Amino acid sequence: MNPLPLSVSRRLRKQRGAAVVEFALVAGILCTVLIGICEFSRVLFYWNTASEAVRLGARTAVVCDANAAVIKSKMTSLLPLLASSNVNVAYTPTGCDADPATARNTCRLVTVSITNVSVQTMIPFVPLTLTMPPLTTTLPRESLATSTGGTVCQ
Repeated sequence: MNPLPLSVSRRLRKQRGAAVVEFALVAGILCTVLIGICEFSRVLFYWNTASEAVRLGARTAVVCDANAAVIKSKMTSLLPLLASSNVNVAYTPTGCDADPATARNTCRLVTVSITNVSVQTMIPFVPLTLTMPPLTTTLPRESLATSTGGTVCQ
């Protein structure tokens, strides 16, 4: 067998580490893109969960005779990222929920909203704090006059 010509073996020796360097460059970019996709997905998950928490709070408010503290508690159990100060519960017309004896039976609508909810990303070397847009749900009165909404109200 003839050995490789001298010029071919020299060229191969010069190219020895090229694949490792190319892999390092591509792997660095690939890992950065994958981490970015995972973080974007996590932020969207929190956004969707916040939307569901607002919907749950509004539904609890119209089905049960629950005060704002109970509604906020249910919402924060679904999304622990929420603070009580981020949640607002409002009944329409204004003041209809002031008299406990009437049990909010003059209320026509309930509006539950969240504002100023921030999500911290876990991207290495680039810590970002993203603020979610305000989310609001308004539902018409169903059984605001009764406290027997089954296990939903406890």
